[in-house]
Amino acid sequence: MNDLVVKNVRVVRPNVRDVVQGDVAIIGGKFAAIGQQLQGRQSYDGKGLLAFPGVVDAHMHTGIYSPLAEDAVSESRAAAQGGVTTSLNYFRSGQYYLNKGGPYVEFFPEVLKISEGKFHVDYGFHLAPMDSTHISETERLVKDFGVCSFKIFMFYGSHGLHGRSDSQRDFLMIGPDERYDYAHFEFVMRGVQAARERFPEKSSQISLSLHCETAEIMTAYTKIIEGRKDLDGLAAYHESRPPHSEGLAVFIASYLANEAALPTINLLHLSSRKALTAALQMAEVFPHIDFRREVTIGHLVLDTHSKAGVFAKVNPPIRPREDVEFLWQKVLEGKVDWVVSDHACCRHETKAAKHALGNIWLAKSGFGGTEYLLPALLSEGAKRGLPLHRVAELTSYNPAKRFGANSKGDIAPGLDADLVLVDPKSSWSIRAAESESTQGYTPFEGIELTHKVTATFLRGELVCENGKVLGSPRGRYLHRPTA
Repeated sequence: MNDLVVKNVRVVRPNVRDVVQGDVAIIGGKFAAIGQQLQGRQSYDGKGLLAFPGVVDAHMHTGIYSPLAEDAVSESRAAAQGGVTTSLNYFRSGQYYLNKGGPYVEFFPEVLKISEGKFHVDYGFHLAPMDSTHISETERLVKDFGVCSFKIFMFYGSHGLHGRSDSQRDFLMIGPDERYDYAHFEFVMRGVQAARERFPEKSSQISLSLHCETAEIMTAYTKIIEGRKDLDGLAAYHESRPPHSEGLAVFIASYLANEAALPTINLLHLSSRKALTAALQMAEVFPHIDFRREVTIGHLVLDTHSKAGVFAKVNPPIRPREDVEFLWQKVLEGKVDWVVSDHACCRHETKAAKHALGNIWLAKSGFGGTEYLLPALLSEGAKRGLPLHRVAELTSYNPAKRFGANSKGDIAPGLDADLVLVDPKSSWSIRAAESESTQGYTPFEGIELTHKVTATFLRGELVCENGKVLGSPRGRYLHRPTA
């Protein structure tokens, strides 16, 4: 007998064009069957709604601006509201996060201890090697801690998180003999490739992600744009971090990956025509490198004319509408591999000090949005003819397979019963007041959507219904690659 049957749903699966009407059976927290007139000890009426696999939000920053113990609770509640059942978080040593340096074998156990029992969804971490010690720990992080994905912030060498900076060494909390530069990036790549060679059975799911922006260009342009009186807000920030800075960084990252013989490269939050074009060009130049291309829901929905103003400050910047439409064009062409939120809860009082409200240069970078990832992609995608099965691939299957969450990503027997019910005929307006996030505002405020998440199941348990999160945190840490 099945434990639970979610009845009368239209099942959306990745790589399957047809939407199937029927029931979904669950046993022991795993999908058991998709069929007709299935029976179980309990049933849940799906009311003919769309049923998607749980969203794998592969780019989040839980704990960046608020203590991890607080952020893990509130932001995973917001994630559950939006159908996210797996939260993969970029984490590093240095300022923000835990505000400390040192080796990861000491640092990361603290992260895991703080996180335990806090997340309402399943979770994992990507780690950024900030110094040579971290590079030497790569193999151990894979073997002992289940971290199989790593990150480079290419602009950190001489540019700050929020703008120009002359104190990067203090910010990164690295020693006087360490440098965070192109040579370090190459050695990180060699370290990740060494781990792939050490664990060949896991090698396809050991990868390196890069935030591609070029520090020197951004610093020079920021100085120029700050002095202009005819530009402000998001338009000024866009000009200060120009798209060709992104494109050049993609070229550099790709060349270094080829030099280091590292074939598993993820190009994060590509925000502009120039950046995404560069990524596609590099895939042709280096066909032996398995490039994956990511965009965020923010870059697909917002543009430089957004009413949100400085509250939409993020890295890379929100771009003009022509860049937004180019990203959509490539999504529709299948040239983008996954869509994420880049969720970084930055509360109002953190985003901009009272004396600096409206000043784009003094505002913090980043904002939340994991709760809007799936409904916004579906709503905007429906206008453009994005097939439902592609949405399942972009939000679940593709990131799950790349990042080693092998029990996630599809509605298929044996996989974790992570399920999201979506009403495709529910018109609603985004309101920050209705989110479980502690951010208190959202750059998406007032945007009209046509799809709404009504229920989220995590491993067969109902964790959110009609926007209300249910029960205590039950998320598990994913030691990746998972079985």
